[in-house]
Amino acid sequence: MGTKTNAIRLVAQAGIPCRECFYEYDENDLSGTHAADAIGMPREQVFKTLVARGERTGIHVFCIPVCCELDLKKAAKAAGDKSIALVPVKELLNLTGYIRGGCSPVGMKRKYPTHFDETCILYDEIAVSAGERGHQMILNPEALAAFVDADLSDIT
Repeated sequence: MGTKTNAIRLVAQAGIPCRECFYEYDENDLSGTHAADAIGMPREQVFKTLVARGERTGIHVFCIPVCCELDLKKAAKAAGDKSIALVPVKELLNLTGYIRGGCSPVGMKRKYPTHFDETCILYDEIAVSAGERGHQMILNPEALAAFVDADLSDIT
């Protein structure tokens, strides 16, 4: 830990103000709630990044508060698909370049359609993974959503 991740570099290059938080992670608890508690932010303001595959539309990225569950029906609607399912963890690295517990919406191997839960705009800043376990970046949600070309949807 301590080196600039690709996600942090990309956000900085885009001129988006960002703070970093590091925390001790636990291999047995890679939950977003653990991350939120570890960095001392409300769980509603810490967002996890989930990757799902639509029946017709392929891979989509969803960012939702760590205290919430992705509503697959709402996610499918946001993706313009009939159904959608989370990708198996074993596919995550190959699809995104990230591992479970360190998946960031910024700097994936490919640009996928991205959807943020609309509650993100209730806050001046949110935390998302900086691209590695134990590392969060805290930034303005609207700036982040614009940077990754995400739409804001009711997906929880």
